[in-house]
Amino acid sequence: MIVCVAVVGHQNNPLYIQSFTEADDALKLHHIVHCSLDVVDERVNNPKKSGLTLNETFLGLLYPTENYKVYGYLTNTKVKFILVTTDLDVRDADVRNLRYGIAKFFRRFHAAYVDAVSNPFHVPGKRITSRTFAERVSNIVKSFGLSSAG
Repeated sequence: MIVCVAVVGHQNNPLYIQSFTEADDALKLHHIVHCSLDVVDERVNNPKKSGLTLNETFLGLLYPTENYKVYGYLTNTKVKFILVTTDLDVRDADVRNLRYGIAKFFRRFHAAYVDAVSNPFHVPGKRITSRTFAERVSNIVKSFGLSSAG
């Protein structure tokens, strides 16, 4: 189940963060998103260690916590997408389907982001305040995240 999505700018400034749980968890999820940026930077700056190629955008599992798994995606403009899920009991046989599902989620999320920032009234590098974008993200999360990420 998807519990939080975030868009973080190339200077690690939050552009959009939305949690899909109770208000009590929102601050914890914001902290998890912020902590995941260190892992993204490490993977991007050390591609030989992490096994990434230069054109790879899906960063995969960034790190698991006790209650969550955090996944990452990097655009060509160094904007980062972070996904926090509660799917911790995934069997090895389901990992490939899960990876495909999460990569598909990120592609749809990226398309929604591109549409939002293509708006002539959006100021680049500023928070995304579009209600249309928020609704589109909620619909993507509902289609992927209510039963599982795949």
